[in-house]
Amino acid sequence: MNNVVEEYFKTSIEPVININKIVTIHYFEFACDYIFKGEKHDFWEFLYVDKGEVEVMADTKGYKLTQGDIIFHKPNEFHSEWANGKVAPNLMVMSFECKDSAMKFFEDKIMHVESSERNLIAEIIKEAKEAYTNALGGHNKLIKREPSIFGSEQLVKIYLEVLLISLIRKCSFVHNSGRLNKNTLDRMEKDLIRDIIEYMYNNIGSELTFEEICSKFCLGKTYLKTLFKSRTNTGVMTYYKNLKISEAKKLIREQQHNFTQIAYILGYKSVHTFSRSFKEATSMSPSEYAISVKAKANL
Repeated sequence: MNNVVEEYFKTSIEPVININKIVTIHYFEFACDYIFKGEKHDFWEFLYVDKGEVEVMADTKGYKLTQGDIIFHKPNEFHSEWANGKVAPNLMVMSFECKDSAMKFFEDKIMHVESSERNLIAEIIKEAKEAYTNALGGHNKLIKREPSIFGSEQLVKIYLEVLLISLIRKCSFVHNSGRLNKNTLDRMEKDLIRDIIEYMYNNIGSELTFEEICSKFCLGKTYLKTLFKSRTNTGVMTYYKNLKISEAKKLIREQQHNFTQIAYILGYKSVHTFSRSFKEATSMSPSEYAISVKAKANL
């Protein structure tokens, strides 16, 4: 009897999406006045609206999302979100690392998920609770459950990959231009300017730089310059310098500190630097201002 040795060919699998790492998995039930001022990071994140409504900023664009909507934030995209003050939202937020080129599909996308994708999201939540002790909470580091149900961690990865592949296959994205919300953008810009000015005032005794302000608020230089000019009719650093001068005037009128002390309080390198800056802004030296009628009247 002859033994027949049959030759088999092993076909390699080329994954189109491979999740390298899971960063966070959150599920939040927020109040109607919820506000998240924003962040950016070097990995992907999606936000799914399970219930209610939420307003979202993605870089400089504002959107309104309702139940069933999902938005993807690409790496290093600044994003923030808040409730509209009327409807309390339930949100799932998941962040992960994926380097595959197929992920470009999700850049600048808002999509509305169907029942099959909702089921996959539900499976991710279910397996995450089995895989991690602190899954779905407000933690930024997942802690693996020991012992965990067999395969739960891998199923989180698999269900996420299936979700992403399913969304790409359906191409069921909503054109974002239809979701642009001018009221959201206007509110965001006003809040951002307010926060920047508050940050300046809280650091009035420092020597803030334009770059530090950009870094603090995760903003590009051109965008910050244009936004601040349009909202305040002045430049960022000019506004900061004027804040210092206004505070200097107040301190001079109060007559509790000499000029050297005021210079120190406001973060000037020396009393000479302070005097020069004060005169450039007011056309008076600190001494001249101190003896002016306005200062004497304590106005």
